[in-house]
Amino acid sequence: MRSATTSAEPFRPTVADFHRTNRGGGLFSESISQWLGAAFAVAAHRLGLRPTALTITNLVLGLATSVTVVALAGRVADGDVPAWVVGLLALVGWQVAYALDCADGQLARVTGQGSPAGARVDVLCDVAAQIALVAALGATAVAQHPSTPPWLVAAFAGTWMVNLVTSVMQAGPNAASMVTSTSLPVRIVKLVRDYGAVIFVAALVLLLAPALALWVVVAFTVVNGGFLLASIAFSARASLR
Repeated sequence: MRSATTSAEPFRPTVADFHRTNRGGGLFSESISQWLGAAFAVAAHRLGLRPTALTITNLVLGLATSVTVVALAGRVADGDVPAWVVGLLALVGWQVAYALDCADGQLARVTGQGSPAGARVDVLCDVAAQIALVAALGATAVAQHPSTPPWLVAAFAGTWMVNLVTSVMQAGPNAASMVTSTSLPVRIVKLVRDYGAVIFVAALVLLLAPALALWVVVAFTVVNGGFLLASIAFSARASLR
């Protein structure tokens, strides 16, 4: 008589399993970027990749896309390079890089590979990728409108990081939100601070109307600057209670 042997089933989480662990990001991110990230997480898990591999890939792709936009900004403004070529590159490159950023956290949480060091690498790579993206948008605005004041580009670069900083702060034990409603109208309004939606709109501008890049710079300087002031007032009021 042959003895029966049993073997444990291999752990094969699905796209839905990974997506359930996502950390949000807004209506656009949760509906598109996090799902794409979950698909990348499944592929990475089957290939035996660690979360940091996705983090570094996100950084390399994000930097390469933004550097290309910067390098070609002047040629697009002069009409030597079609705007749609650079815009399409930005649209695909930035969105895939962001999806990989969503994927690394999902992979870490589902497979238990998270670590403080990995979390630090993730944040640092996010900072580097977003600096490059801001440089790309600023370079496009200046190339299209050479009279753009330097202080505006500097203010744009400085206030852009408000979203990233507040996101990191809200991940801790003392997290708080100024607007706690999750209704659809509120979530639509919050798209202005949804990173996936923001880079989608930015890339569409580069694709369809790069001359409007200056107004993207102005709009996000005002939005992020206003949010910074509102956050300071909100936190100050809470600290005085």
